[in-house]
Amino acid sequence: MIQEVMANILQFNDYLLKRTDHRVRDYPLMQSPIQMTLILLGYIFFVLYAGPRFMANRKPLHLKTAMIVYNFGMVAFNAYIVYEFLMSGWGTTFTWRCDICDLSSSPQALRLVRVCWLFYFSKYIELMDTVFFVLRKKHSQITFLHIFHHSFMPWTWWWGITLTPAAGMGTFHAMVNAVVHVIMYSYYGLSAAGPQFQRYLWWKKYMTAIQLMQFVLVSVHISQYYFMEKCDFQVPIFIHLIWIYGTLFFILFSNFWFQSYIKGNRLPVRNQEKQTMNGIISGGEAIATSCDKQLENGSTHQLNGFAHQGKVKEV
Repeated sequence: MIQEVMANILQFNDYLLKRTDHRVRDYPLMQSPIQMTLILLGYIFFVLYAGPRFMANRKPLHLKTAMIVYNFGMVAFNAYIVYEFLMSGWGTTFTWRCDICDLSSSPQALRLVRVCWLFYFSKYIELMDTVFFVLRKKHSQITFLHIFHHSFMPWTWWWGITLTPAAGMGTFHAMVNAVVHVIMYSYYGLSAAGPQFQRYLWWKKYMTAIQLMQFVLVSVHISQYYFMEKCDFQVPIFIHLIWIYGTLFFILFSNFWFQSYIKGNRLPVRNQEKQTMNGIISGGEAIATSCDKQLENGSTHQLNGFAHQGKVKEV
């Protein structure tokens, strides 16, 4: 029985190797789904067991310098990804409608393949968001949705770029997600730099709206497929998955918006008390106006991009 199971696994692995697009076959982590699956299982093990156990009797680590370097490094990396997406089709030849997969080996196609892999690889770097939470003992920010998103996103993208690395309209969500990450990591970098930079974070209140706009843009763009008279996109299954993913995260993030800003459930207790003392009350509830130790850095990261396609982190 075991031998039969192993034989089937090996047979499936051989099939994947043959089916893998030759243009990405030599890229790191693209030789087999086993490598990336082990990395993501290791991430889950560390976040749920090894990390909390290691930090159980230790004080939270102060990682200010590391977080500043990490966040601004991610700003630069995502800005580069956006630029490459624009130069490999979205800012040059794409129609922004039914842009099919480019199966050629033209310079533009190879450039799109490369940036798709860079976006995929960035999802592994983003696992550090959760590692920072663990080491700083921010356990309340490590929710099921946060872990699911960060582990599920790179896993699904592996299959995407294995089969269709230059997926035309199927890459729009990745470009939008990278744009949002430039904004988000800029905020987190400035926030980590200290209170002296708070005056530069006046746009914090727009972060949630930016996240929602991301899901709307992605869903509207991909929805064109269902209304076109004809679109010869070669792998429509990815169109359906992107639409489902964008719509689902719009709903989840809208719920986050409602819970955070309408009901005020995420308003820190100390801020509620302070505002109540100041008489800032409406309908018996304190109005949230103050910043809470990078509240969105944990909350928004729970629902992020999409595939980051959105993030609630830190979608």
